[in-house]
Amino acid sequence: MKTQSLTTKTYDDHKLWNKLKAGDEKSFSLLFEKYYGDLISYGNSFYRFPERVQDCVQDVFADVWLYRESLQEPNVVKAYLLSSVRKRIARLYERDHIFRKTTTTDSIEFLFDFSIEKELIDDEETAENVFYLNKLLNDLPPRQKEAIFLRYNQGLGVEEIAEMLDVNYQSAKNLLHRGLFKLRSEWKGHLSIIALLSSGAFKFI
Repeated sequence: MKTQSLTTKTYDDHKLWNKLKAGDEKSFSLLFEKYYGDLISYGNSFYRFPERVQDCVQDVFADVWLYRESLQEPNVVKAYLLSSVRKRIARLYERDHIFRKTTTTDSIEFLFDFSIEKELIDDEETAENVFYLNKLLNDLPPRQKEAIFLRYNQGLGVEEIAEMLDVNYQSAKNLLHRGLFKLRSEWKGHLSIIALLSSGAFKFI
C-alpha cells in the first residue's frame, strides 16, 4: 500500500484531473489512490462513524467521475477534494440532527487530536520539543487547530483554507495568526515552531 501511495505522488494533479475529465479511467484511479487515505482521515476528524465517512469519500469520487465533463479545474485538486468531503460531512450532520439546520460547514468541529510519528524523531531534545508542542496544539480551539493542520500538514494556502472553512480570506488568516501566536506565547523550546510543524512529525488521530 505504501509503495502504491509513493508511486501516485509522482503524478501531476492537474494532468490527472484534465485526463479524467476527458474520460480516462486510469487517471481517475490514480487520483483516487493518491488521496483516498487523506480524505478518509480528514473525514474521520469530524464524524465518529468510519463506515459513513467511507461512503462520503466514495460519493465524492463518484460525483467527480459522474459530473467530470461539467466540473471546472480547481486551483488545488487536493483542497477541492478535502472541501467536498467536509461539505458532505456537514450534510450528514444536517440529516442526523432533524431539528437543527446546518447551513454552512462552520457548524462542524475538528474533533481529533494531533499525535506524534515517533519514528521521525531522531534525538531526545527534538522528542521533548515535539511532545510539548503536541500538547500545545491539542489545547487550541478546534478551528485554529484545523487551520494549522491544513496549512502545515496538508500544505494548503490561506485562500484554500478560507474556502474549506467557509470563511473569508482575512478570517482564515486570523485563525492561523491567533493559533500560531498562542503557540509561540507558551513555547519554551529553542527550535522553530514552524520548522517543527512542517517536519512531518505530526499527524492526527
